[in-house]
Amino acid sequence: MQLLRPERVLEVGMGYTTPFLAGALAEAEETVAAESLALAAKTRGHLDGGEQLNDDWLLANPPLVSPALHLEPYRPQLVAIDNLSIADSSAGRVHEVLTELGLDDRVTVVNADLRDSLDRLPEDFAPIDFAWVDAWECLYFFDHFWELINPDGGLVVMHYLMTYPEGDALLRYIEQFQRAHPGELEVVNLLESQKLMQNSITVLRRTTAAKNRRYAGRGGKVKYTEELLSDAKRHVELVARAGGPVPAHG
Repeated sequence: MQLLRPERVLEVGMGYTTPFLAGALAEAEETVAAESLALAAKTRGHLDGGEQLNDDWLLANPPLVSPALHLEPYRPQLVAIDNLSIADSSAGRVHEVLTELGLDDRVTVVNADLRDSLDRLPEDFAPIDFAWVDAWECLYFFDHFWELINPDGGLVVMHYLMTYPEGDALLRYIEQFQRAHPGELEVVNLLESQKLMQNSITVLRRTTAAKNRRYAGRGGKVKYTEELLSDAKRHVELVARAGGPVPAHG
């Protein structure tokens, strides 16, 4: 979650992973808040000294961070879909564990079959930035939820498709979809070959409207554009309005 920083996360099939997802989102939110303050402080200190943005600014703490990604509040949501029908599943204990960890207010549970859940998602829960599908309904999810995935790089991670016939069939189905819809998605399959089952994940990245984020020029050198400077100044102003004067960097 620290890498992706998704805002809307969907889990299909609650259980062991739910507290980890909730905890990771809570940690990411704390990290983003601290990073935003530190970024505003270093930017203000740099610009108050009469300097333009340069490599010294880029590498100061927090290093390499883009101001554009801090112009909106980061408030991640986690929605979990499960009908709680499997007796030996850990899904029934999830709420208890989340409460013990102080994370119960971070998870919205849709108690329903996946096929009955589409209209029960929160109204503001789109586009979905990250979906973890740990259930047998992967084909139904792909056919009915794909259009809800963020077209600018949203991820769907499906558990365990690579080493049994129905999973192989779904992978071929996705491959055919990819050929028929060029530019729509990227696919990566990762296998734990030492395990006989529950041994793979399939990652789908939706690229229908992926933005060009070419921040650097030849040799990887960051381009200090007017747009970057404008975003940096705006970020300092937003942080100052939200919490008072921006602390001096260092």
